[in-house]
Amino acid sequence: MAEESMDTTTHDRNNSHIDDDHRRHHPIRILVAKPGLDGHDRGAKVLARAFRDAGFEVIYTGLFQTPEMIANASLQEDVDVVGLSILSGAHMTLFPAIMDALRNVGREDVLVIAGGTIPGEDILLVKAMGVAEVFGPGTRLQDAIAFVRANAPLREDLP
Repeated sequence: MAEESMDTTTHDRNNSHIDDDHRRHHPIRILVAKPGLDGHDRGAKVLARAFRDAGFEVIYTGLFQTPEMIANASLQEDVDVVGLSILSGAHMTLFPAIMDALRNVGREDVLVIAGGTIPGEDILLVKAMGVAEVFGPGTRLQDAIAFVRANAPLREDLP
């Protein structure tokens, strides 16, 4: 009787990150920030919880953050990713200031993503500023998580 080869790898949609994360020595740290005067934070809180449930370390800044506050938090918390959530329409004013503030504190190495109501015609401009990806309304949480897992920088400075 011929011996059958069995694949013992577990790979389902809840554990698909294991193969990617085994090369990391620490969980991905993400800062979820609400820049400007945007007072709507339900989406940011949903994303923060989804990232936490997916094994990320999540730092949520709360509402009404200035670009400098976001940059300083990214430095102090030593995050790998900064997620910007904006619904106010002020992204073309706030995002350049945030990117400058990140550079000013030496955090040009961090992956920056954005979500919220960013018009389609602004997405290329936002990406040209250095935002890696924009997730609009209706984005599946799993898609945002998968993007961050695939694109967060690998850290050489941690054991």
